[in-house]
Amino acid sequence: MEKHVYVHQLKRTDIGESTVRTYVRELREKYHIPKVLHTRTYEALKELPMGKQMQVDFGELKVKTSQGRFIKLYAIAFVLSHSRFKFIEWQVHPFTTRDVLRCHENAFDYYGGITEEIVYDQDKLIAVSENGGDVIFTEEFQAYKANRNFSVYLCKKADPESKGKIESVVKFAKRNFGKNRVFHDIENWNEQCLDWLKRKGNFQIHNNTKKRPVEVFALEKPHLRKVSLPLSFESNLDTSIARMVHKDNVIKYKSNRYSVPLGTYRPGESNTVYVQEENEKLVIKKTKDGTPIATHVINTGKGKLIKKKDHSRDRSKGIDAYMETIKKPFENDDKIQTFLSEIHLRYPKVHTRSTPNSTTYGEEL
Repeated sequence: MEKHVYVHQLKRTDIGESTVRTYVRELREKYHIPKVLHTRTYEALKELPMGKQMQVDFGELKVKTSQGRFIKLYAIAFVLSHSRFKFIEWQVHPFTTRDVLRCHENAFDYYGGITEEIVYDQDKLIAVSENGGDVIFTEEFQAYKANRNFSVYLCKKADPESKGKIESVVKFAKRNFGKNRVFHDIENWNEQCLDWLKRKGNFQIHNNTKKRPVEVFALEKPHLRKVSLPLSFESNLDTSIARMVHKDNVIKYKSNRYSVPLGTYRPGESNTVYVQEENEKLVIKKTKDGTPIATHVINTGKGKLIKKKDHSRDRSKGIDAYMETIKKPFENDDKIQTFLSEIHLRYPKVHTRSTPNSTTYGEEL
C-alpha cells in the first residue's frame, strides 16, 4: 500500500512535517513497505536555434559597503540560450513586478532585440498560479507579455535543471563579480557589472560551447526580433512591495515586524497587503491605490516589533468590547456572537505576557 494512502487518512491539515515523516516511517516498518528510489535520467540536447530562447532568473548577495557595513543586493539576470550572451541588473530593494518589466526593457535594449521564448521560474512576480498546465500570470506581466508578444516557458517547481544556463549565470555573477567587491552606490555597481560582462562574463570562453559569447552573439543578434522603443515605467513607477499579513496581525519588512490593525488578518483569505517607503516611514495599504491602514516610522534595527497602541485590543474595556472588535469583519452577528460566547464560556481565562515593547495574548481566547 502506498504511503500517500495513509497520509490522506489523517484528518488534520496543520500537522508538522516531522510528524508526517515519523508516521510514514512507522508504517513502513509495520507493513514492510520498501522505499523506492526514483532516479532522473539526463541526456544532452542540441543547442537551440539562434534567437529562439532567453532564460531569466533572480539572485541575492550580501556585500560590504565602503562604510564597512553589509547590504543585501538583488539581481535579475538574462542569458541568450544559444550564444550564452548575458545581461545583469542589480538594485538595493526586492524586485516588484514593475522592476522586473523595467529590467526586461533594459535587457532588450542591451541585446538589440527579443527572443521568441523566455524561460522563468514560478515566481510570484510573474505567475499567480498553475492549475493543470494553465498558467495564470500577474495582471501587469500578462499585459506586458501581450504587448511584447513573446511566449513563456514556466519551469516546474524545484526543477533547476530546466533552466541550467541561467542558474550558472547567477552563480557566476555572485561568485566572480560580486565576491569581495566593495559597494559604493547602485549606479556605480551596475556600471562595474557591465564592464565585468564586457571584460569577462561575455568575453571569456564558455566551458561548454568552447566559444566566446560575444563572438557567437554577433551571429545571433540578426536573428532577434526587433522591438519598438523601450516602454517607459518611470512615469508610473510602482515601488510597492507585497507582504503577507500573519495571523498575529503583523507584516515582516527588512528583518522587523510591523503591526496592522487587529482583524486585518482573515483566515482563508489572501491576506496580502502592499508596503511602500515614504519619507523614512513605512506605509501599509490593502490595495496598491488604497488608503493606508497603517503607517510606521521605519526601524533600522533587526528583530524588533514595531506596534501601535490602537492596533491592539484595549484591555481596559473588557471582553465584551474585544468581542465587538472581532465581530466587525463578519456579516452574521448572531452566529458569530453565539460562537464567541461559547468560546468565552469554555475558556474564560485570558493569559497575558507584558514586555517593554508589546503585549502577547494567549491562545485560550
